[in-house]
Amino acid sequence: MLPGPIPRHVAIIMDGNGRWANERRLPRPFGHRAGMKAVREAVEGAIDAGVEVLTLFAFSEENWNRPALEISALMDLLEEYIAREVAELRDQGVRVHVLGDRSRLTAGGRAAVERVERETAAGEKLSLNLCISYSSRGEIARAARLLAEEVLKGTKKLEDIDEEAIRSKLYTAPWGDPDLLIRTSGEQRLSNFLLWQLAYTELYVTPVLWPDFNRRTLRDAILDYQRRERRFGKVTAS
Repeated sequence: MLPGPIPRHVAIIMDGNGRWANERRLPRPFGHRAGMKAVREAVEGAIDAGVEVLTLFAFSEENWNRPALEISALMDLLEEYIAREVAELRDQGVRVHVLGDRSRLTAGGRAAVERVERETAAGEKLSLNLCISYSSRGEIARAARLLAEEVLKGTKKLEDIDEEAIRSKLYTAPWGDPDLLIRTSGEQRLSNFLLWQLAYTELYVTPVLWPDFNRRTLRDAILDYQRRERRFGKVTAS
């Protein structure tokens, strides 16, 4: 446990697998495979630090536009990661949730995510959200559709649709907004990730490529977070 305020909810844009592989003159799937180790480092580092919720951007809806061979390799890695890690995650008290459009996953991928959610359901130490086939704009559009359906059914009034109503329909509703967002590989953009939820989140960008991410990287991000003053648009009295 680090001294000082610990971010309750940490989100990470896991970027740099392809660059890591290119620097070693390896095919891109080798970078994705190397990134699996970093996921374990992030999970165990979060537990050690006292983080309660960890949300990882694993595969975006836009990633479906990548070459078919790379997509196939990523789906295979998803199944492999879950098969390899599910017992360890359960034993560590990690409860896994998969957020995104599951309908686009392969049958094996859907079965894998259902398995990991089912077998880790009793975890109470860390909530691990894996955003797979995820789009933040799509998530907001989905929330709007759900609210519109309630209005059409007469179970909700139009004037009752406010920020809280929208927030309640987001995938992340059970866990609240992230306190800290980490983006690896030095890129400074949100890439359609948690656009609603990041309104007042502290941002931390590191040049570390995702396969090289470890507990020290997470610790550095949290230490940087602890040096900041979070005002949420307010000012302190002079």
